[in-house]
Amino acid sequence: MSIFTLIQAGLLVGGSVFIVMLVMAWRRNRKQEADTRVIPIALIGGFANFCDTLGVGSFAIMTAGYKQFKLIDDQVLPGTMNCQAVLATVVQALIFLTAVNVDSITLLSLVVSACLGATVGARLVSNWDRQHIRIVMSGALLVVAGLMLAGQLKLFPLGGTSLGLSGWKLVIGIAGNFLFGALMTVGIGLYAPCMTMIYMLGMNPLAAFPVMMCSCGFLGFFSAGGFLRRDKINSRASVAVAITGPIGVVIAAYLVKSLDMKLLAWLVCGVVLYTSLTMYRSWVADRKQLKQVSVEEKIA
Repeated sequence: MSIFTLIQAGLLVGGSVFIVMLVMAWRRNRKQEADTRVIPIALIGGFANFCDTLGVGSFAIMTAGYKQFKLIDDQVLPGTMNCQAVLATVVQALIFLTAVNVDSITLLSLVVSACLGATVGARLVSNWDRQHIRIVMSGALLVVAGLMLAGQLKLFPLGGTSLGLSGWKLVIGIAGNFLFGALMTVGIGLYAPCMTMIYMLGMNPLAAFPVMMCSCGFLGFFSAGGFLRRDKINSRASVAVAITGPIGVVIAAYLVKSLDMKLLAWLVCGVVLYTSLTMYRSWVADRKQLKQVSVEEKIA
């Protein structure tokens, strides 16, 4: 049995178990959640997962949409979004796993390292200051976006066509994905950093998609499962996006796979720049909030 078959089997088994758990939660809570506005939630979630497949994180889009229209209680928002992402991410992983012939050792190594980072490394990273991480990551991604842009303008060579890593590059890839998996515990998405790392190590930009999607697919089972067990979700909203999310994924996946290498490289550059600016905006917003709280405490 090949590594790809094992990964596919793991995704299908995990996805099936998740569906059973989600349906049980929905049956348990359907009366309490009867007033949930399913249609706008489904539309926002479907669009967010369309963007997610292009490499733009879905959580920021869903958070903005849900808060703008007051669709989901803040108390269950993190768990709900984690559950909404599971099946869409599984579909992403299955599509790109068969569409891109990534080196099996590279793929398995980076997926396992991300999962280890999310479990082992989480204990260390969860104590880090989220604001410091955001501003450092924002600056680093901005620099990388500039380098990618320079590469696209032929100012110096960057990127490559390789579908695998070896030697010191594989070591860097494993260490990087371990860190990115750990950073997910403090709300820093894996997609853009992973995409950046793979591009900078000389791999085909398309190779980033199965790596980052398989990594998040397996991570999602553990994070969403924890929220489900504690009943910290809106199950009705989760079921709605569990349906529309994969639809958005399939549409976006067709667009990604039909892009040529140059357009795909531009897409990666745009995603990295967008993520950098998003992290900076989050840093500014939290900084203002902390200052306001500090002023209110002094007045009190």
